Amino acid sequence: MVVLSCVEQVSCTEMAVQRRGNVKNPDSSAIEKKIKRANAQRQALSWRSYMMVLLLLTGISAAVLWLYMSLSDDITETLVSRGEVLTEPRLFLVQCSEDYENYKRFPGCTPKKCGRAVTDSVVTKEEAQALKRLAERGLSLGGSDGGASILDLHSGALSMGKKFVNIYRYFSDQIRDVFTEEDFKLYRDVRGRIQSVIAEAFGLDSSQMYLTKPTFFSRINSTDAKTTHDEYWHPHIDKVTYGSFDYTSLLYLTDYGVDFGGGRFIFMDPNSNRTVEPRAGRVSFFSSGSENLHRVEKVVWGTRYAITVSFTCDPDHGIADPTLP
Repeated sequence: MVVLSCVEQVSCTEMAVQRRGNVKNPDSSAIEKKIKRANAQRQALSWRSYMMVLLLLTGISAAVLWLYMSLSDDITETLVSRGEVLTEPRLFLVQCSEDYENYKRFPGCTPKKCGRAVTDSVVTKEEAQALKRLAERGLSLGGSDGGASILDLHSGALSMGKKFVNIYRYFSDQIRDVFTEEDFKLYRDVRGRIQSVIAEAFGLDSSQMYLTKPTFFSRINSTDAKTTHDEYWHPHIDKVTYGSFDYTSLLYLTDYGVDFGGGRFIFMDPNSNRTVEPRAGRVSFFSSGSENLHRVEKVVWGTRYAITVSFTCDPDHGIADPTLP
């Protein structure tokens, strides 16, 4: 009986201890509450921090976008879009540079009135298409390995691979199967009309203007450049690059946004860029000094055809119209 009483006493004691162990200490409950409160505060702080960072990034993105759009508006202005049709030359005057002071002056021709102009009334779309077919036939005999090929009917220069050949010598037996007298007559007529519209716009004596070299057809596509001759997109000044140039013109034979992407002509003025969007039959012309620093955008798809027709006031640098051999 004594033993049993002891066992019972021990068991009762153990049970009492276990029951007491399940009862929470008041101090322990307070600590748990503090821990929960601290965790909640940390979680709230974490969310607030996340939201602040998100708002900050959103604000920065909006500011960058606004700045980009603002700068884009300042940087790029379209002088004439492809969709416009100009029945009269649109002339934009700029102050003449001092470049012409470094060369002999020719009264009635050396630029005193400088600027750039665009017109769609000199060459018809049908004539532009005929000139494009002429260029396609000539360039089909060669073509650059890179993205830019030229055909010069005056000198006979034709891009071929990474070099140039004289088309009249290289294909002497076939040349009359490629070109016709009508092709050359149209080319000469168009050149004369371009000369006349430049003279009228800038108040020149047309008889004191002379065709100069290089004057050529160009074909540009998105093929990567293989030589420096293919890198047509660099900014340049025609008077500095060629010396003889006083007036530069371009006749476009294909349409921007239809036949090719990129390839716009860009005048790089001190505070902005101003672009001309090519249109088949459109003539763009300008005085050739540093008042008309310019470049051509890279063509990103399709093929851009044009003719560069250049004029000098110095008869010593003049060239004759081309004739079919």
